[in-house]
Amino acid sequence: MKRIHRSAAVLAALALALPLPIAAAGTAFAAPPSAVAASAPAPSAVQLELPRPSGPYAIGRDTLHLTDASRRDPWVPSAGARELMVSMYYPARGGSGGATAPYMTVEEARLLLEKQKLGKAFPPELLSGTRGNARTAARPMGGKHPLVLLSPGFTLNRATLTLLAEDLSSRGYVVALMDHAYESFGTAFPGGRTLTCVACDTVQQAPTPEARKKLMGKVAEGRAADISFVIDQLTGRHGAQAASPARKYSRLIDARRIGAAGHSIGGNSAATAMAGDQRIRAGANLDGTFFTGTSASALGGRPFLMLGTEAGHSPDSQDTSWPAFWHSLDGWKRWLTVADAGHFTFNDLPVLGAQVGVSDPEAPLSGKRSGEITRDYVGAFFDQQLRGIPQPLLDGPSAANPEVIFNAP
Repeated sequence: MKRIHRSAAVLAALALALPLPIAAAGTAFAAPPSAVAASAPAPSAVQLELPRPSGPYAIGRDTLHLTDASRRDPWVPSAGARELMVSMYYPARGGSGGATAPYMTVEEARLLLEKQKLGKAFPPELLSGTRGNARTAARPMGGKHPLVLLSPGFTLNRATLTLLAEDLSSRGYVVALMDHAYESFGTAFPGGRTLTCVACDTVQQAPTPEARKKLMGKVAEGRAADISFVIDQLTGRHGAQAASPARKYSRLIDARRIGAAGHSIGGNSAATAMAGDQRIRAGANLDGTFFTGTSASALGGRPFLMLGTEAGHSPDSQDTSWPAFWHSLDGWKRWLTVADAGHFTFNDLPVLGAQVGVSDPEAPLSGKRSGEITRDYVGAFFDQQLRGIPQPLLDGPSAANPEVIFNAP
């Protein structure tokens, strides 16, 4: 394995997590070359849509505002208690429910596109109006279902993991998709508030790469506490608040089958939460550096999936946190990398960008394949680990998925 200077490794890792213009960061949602743009449909003529989920169930969605009174916000202590916005997805009875659940607000979309230097070319109304597959006020399916908690990448609104949340729900999971206060470019909270990324400013202003790395570890540790808090509220156990709006979901959730996953820093957060919370039975990291230095031995043999880009997270890449984590895992594990993928491959943005001809020439994997690979491998992982359904897809390379590489360093 290549050895690199430690500070260079830290800088490379931070490049995958810090808020940078997409064209500079080499992600999967960069402005297209002129030849691509010329053949793309005009944004005003397009209705962005998420693909139809792969599972058999209809999907319901609810939105929760949760407050952890036991903790102050780590980025804005004057704001008081730690706040979260959570989109709850659940298997629903077909034909029930009202309107299609909205994707994000126009202001959330405007802030995201503005920070990614796409505000002039990509109308925020287009992104906010993305049509998904979940319906509001849909009647839940009966019975108890596994729970999966999802955390998005640093700077990103939770809506960017909607494709994965919807697909898992269509397979029979209750999904809690979280937004963490002051850690995205823009997230709408009750009272007409749209909170921006104070944490981003704090990290960028840190004087050294080591200081930035430490702050990113603080992000992951705070989110790990958020994940455990949401589990408390949803299951009605371990000090759940009596008036919590999440308590109504306890009758839908099998508390013996809980998983956690996330994109970028959300993946590190899932691992950190899993290390400290025995209720989480399986976890997945989608292209996220392990800033916290969590030893995988703390997972106690519980299964873990590492799914990342070939360029950024193959065994000989600059991010040395993945080999360290991999070698300390002592249970079921897979280290998969995806050829031609970019850091955003594992969220909604390349899927939606492809619909208007927006892509990144440095990450040529198509938006369609980006969505399919993320959906299929993460879904197979949780089906096998939380539902006990064998998944040959996870046994080794597949002719149907030539982009996916199985690593065993």
